[in-house]
Amino acid sequence: MLKRVNTNEVRLGMFIHKLEGSWFKHPFWKARFLLEDEDMLDLLRDSAVPSVIIDTARGDDVQHVRVLETVTASVDEPIRTSARRASFGRARRSPVSGDRLPPASSLKAGGVSAAAEFGAARRAAGRAGHIVNRIFLESRLGKAVAASDVEPVIEDIYASIQRNLYAFNGLLRCQQERNYVYGHSLAVSALMIALARTMRLTPHDTREAGMAGLLMDIGVGQLPPEAAPDDGDYRRLPVELQEAHVITGHALLKAAGDIPEQVLRVCLRHHERLDGSGYPYGLAGHDLDVLSRMAAVCDCYDNLVTGHGSANGIDPADAINALQAMGPALDQQVLRHFIDTVGVYPIGSFVRLRSDRIAMVVDEAAADNAKPTVRIFHSLRQGGAVRQATLVLSQCYGEDDIAGTADPEALGLGDAGALREKLLVAAEREAS
Repeated sequence: MLKRVNTNEVRLGMFIHKLEGSWFKHPFWKARFLLEDEDMLDLLRDSAVPSVIIDTARGDDVQHVRVLETVTASVDEPIRTSARRASFGRARRSPVSGDRLPPASSLKAGGVSAAAEFGAARRAAGRAGHIVNRIFLESRLGKAVAASDVEPVIEDIYASIQRNLYAFNGLLRCQQERNYVYGHSLAVSALMIALARTMRLTPHDTREAGMAGLLMDIGVGQLPPEAAPDDGDYRRLPVELQEAHVITGHALLKAAGDIPEQVLRVCLRHHERLDGSGYPYGLAGHDLDVLSRMAAVCDCYDNLVTGHGSANGIDPADAINALQAMGPALDQQVLRHFIDTVGVYPIGSFVRLRSDRIAMVVDEAAADNAKPTVRIFHSLRQGGAVRQATLVLSQCYGEDDIAGTADPEALGLGDAGALREKLLVAAEREAS
């Protein structure tokens, strides 16, 4: 039987069937769970959740507490995404203000391989793309953005990242067709969520990190129609218009009224740099909060691998090197967390193995981010294509290793983007 009770009357042993109130006001990533932990009970009572629905068939009843009402089965709405069923560890409060950072985390990928997760990630990315497209279009038409508009997107991304830390971002990197502004927003949101997870930010701060990545370029839709590129790539605009998208985006989100303060700060500051070389205000050092520092890294990375105009994006592994070369402009501790999140050779990187075989990275190794799983498809020694094979470098006991990055186009192997998509699909099929 389902019953609704006040949050302050919830006790250990109850099965939480649903958390009432705003999704952004509770500290948990899933809505259904058996309440067995004292710290979780304290978090729930300290939250802004007014009441919960419990299932007495799966946990303790409410014999000694006041019941607000018995809930009929028709009120039992299905969970819209798998994120609310995702596992979560004990939540802890982590500092995300100022320049303080939480400690490094040993938290890594979940129990599903990237290849096995690609299918679910592809479906989640498709749903998210439609929602992001609609949000940006409606903002251009003057409709205010609400926090609830992006909830399904963030939940879907987080659920995928819980199952595998690398798959969702790797999939986006290997997909060829994407409108810049929508694709960039989705990619940065996913990178922010994955990075926040590695840094062990609280569920609340992780949500806001994902929302910030999704909405921080919303101001592109407010630029003059005659000036804005068709694909929304503001990087091709004059400098003054590039800076304008930050200001107008911040104003648009602030006018919405329910966008969290951290998200507003990131929208305004994600182009600022730690050494004061960024825009719009040239902020530096202690003036930049942690989420804005994270956004600077995630935004730069996706811009590097995406490319713009007639210039193609660079290989993901080369993008990591480029970020490291930016030195004091980026927070180096955040950058170390980021590399731990995506790997030294992120999914989609082309590498040359010690055996002179060419391969693409299709998964990462939690134990060693420099020894990913690769999909071999060409041999320089044989001078041609070879039968595709997947090699887990972290488990091959020295049989082979990465000697460096590779440029398939320079080697005459075809378009890098088309190759990525083809090899990723092959790895996905092999895992199914």
